[in-house]
Order: sequence, then structure tokens, then C-alpha cells
Amino acid sequence: MTSPDILRHTQETGDFSRMLESIPYARYLGLHCDRFGDDLIFRLPPKPENLGNPILPAIHGGVIGGFMEVSAAIYLMMSQDTFRMPKIVDFSLDYLRAGLDRETFAECHLTRQGNRVANVMVTAWQKSRRQPIATARAHFLLED
Repeated sequence: MTSPDILRHTQETGDFSRMLESIPYARYLGLHCDRFGDDLIFRLPPKPENLGNPILPAIHGGVIGGFMEVSAAIYLMMSQDTFRMPKIVDFSLDYLRAGLDRETFAECHLTRQGNRVANVMVTAWQKSRRQPIATARAHFLLED
């Protein structure tokens, strides 16, 4: 299946499995995505390989950042209607509390889109959206 076919299949069916399997880092993390109307919720399941502190146990900060960055890129691909992975220009991440070894969620919002750059806000949480574990701002270069 070609990249445009994967994107079309994802948009028509809401099934993100083929798209996520075609992105190596998303596949490595075990990333999932669910669509609720126009909203996308990304999920990172608990996985021993994602731990940074096995004593707590807590997810490695780089895994949380990578999860949020790839979620923002996929969100932007879906809103741009293109299967090309957008190029990251800047990524700023604020860790707010430990991400424990449990299912983690992320939601993205496009805050600004120009002709060449798009800005995406990302919030990650575990038990409650009101208690985020991290927030991020991602800036992407849009290609013609």
C-alpha cells in the first residue's frame, strides 16, 4: 500500500494502525490513535522498554517527549492531508509531574498555521486531563 493510500484509508476509516505501522518510531513506542469526531487522542501503552526509572516505575522523559513530538507530527499530517512527515523546527517541552508506568494520552491543537510554518500545542496526561504530566509546543516547517 502506498503512502497516499495509507493516508486515504486512515481518513476514510479512522483506523490508524496502517499509518502507525509505517512510522518506525511510532511502531517502536507502541503508539495508538483514536478518533472522536474531529478530535484525535494518542495513546502510549505501558511498556517495560519505555521505562527510565524502574524503581518508581516511571516512563523515560525522552519517551514522553518522543511520544508527544510524533503525536504532533501525525496530527499535523492529518490536518494537512499529506502523508509527508513534517519537519520539526523547534520543540519545547515542560515536564509537570512523573509519568508513571501506565497508559498515557496526548491531545494536540493547531494553534497557528501559516504558509510555511505550523505551531501545535500538545498536552499529555495519564489519569486526568486536569493533571497533565507534560505540555509541549512544536513548530513545524510545511513543505510545498
